[in-house]
Amino acid sequence: MKTLADVQSRKEITERVGRVCVDTPRQWGRMSAHQMLCHLADSFRGVMGEKSLALKPTFGHGVIKWIALNAPLQWPHGLKTMPEVDQEIDGTKPAEFEADRDELLQLFEKFTRRPRDFAWKPHPMFLEMSEQEWMRWGYLHMDHHLRQFGV
Repeated sequence: MKTLADVQSRKEITERVGRVCVDTPRQWGRMSAHQMLCHLADSFRGVMGEKSLALKPTFGHGVIKWIALNAPLQWPHGLKTMPEVDQEIDGTKPAEFEADRDELLQLFEKFTRRPRDFAWKPHPMFLEMSEQEWMRWGYLHMDHHLRQFGV
């Protein structure tokens, strides 16, 4: 299973982010490529405590978390995201593409840096997560949205 704890997986994700262009077409969903970069950045901000996220745990969140992080399935398309990380609602609005990409990569580096200089905040749906779970979630979340744009 790929995880951001692995150097090769981090390199892969960084290279894929570098292949996203402002006009990269989406394969599904409503976000533009630029909005997707801002969405990923906001998601990192939220779990690192730089942006407030409302907790919305689901019934059976422990089982759902295990399936989301461990099952050999791709995450489903079209799930509604939280308003705080939705660029059409309360998420960070795209500004300048290269600057927003650089900001995402800086947050990515901070998220994966050891030792950490922040405390994990609860995941909005899964609540408390271990270091291993955060690194798996980070990989899967970025992979999901990069696949959304064919990179």
